[in-house]
Order: sequence, then structure tokens, then C-alpha cells
Amino acid sequence: MAAINREDVAHLARLAHIEMSSDELDRMAGELAVIVDSVKSVSEAAGDGVPATSHPIPLTNVFREDVVGHTLSAEQALSGAPDAAQNRFKVPAILDEA
Repeated sequence: MAAINREDVAHLARLAHIEMSSDELDRMAGELAVIVDSVKSVSEAAGDGVPATSHPIPLTNVFREDVVGHTLSAEQALSGAPDAAQNRFKVPAILDEA
């Protein structure tokens, strides 16, 4: 098991400005030791013959070609608008500016 003790956890808690009770310090020391051991075992499993990976499956480009399709004219787009002016949607002002 990794050498993470109660004092190490208390020191980290102080650095992170986290208040921990005595029971929490004891429990966290055990949990952190298990985490460190797990990371160590995974690090040992990857040998020199295993290439580094950033993702478990190959990533492919998901973009499609940008093709112009059917578009609406300004009149068609504004036909259902509650209010329009100068071929634009007219909305209530939200700032005290003109």
C-alpha cells in the first residue's frame, strides 16, 4: 500500500482550505492510498510495446460538406413574425439605448 498517512492528508486539506474531522482524515488516508496503488498498477501494465493513446476508439471528422439548400426569402421568414421593420425582426428594447 502507498505511503499516504493521516498527516499527509491533513497537510493537503490545509493547502486546499478544506476542514476535515479526525474520522475523515483517517478514512481519506486509506482511500488515497488505494487510489495511488491503483494508478501505480495501471502504470506498470503499460509496457514499452504499448503505444500511448488519448482515446479508446479512433476519432473521425464528423463534419459534412456545407451545401446551400432551400432558403427562405426575407418576406417568407418574416411572414409569421409578430413585428418586423426594414426586413428584420423587431423586438422590444432591453437596454436604455436608442
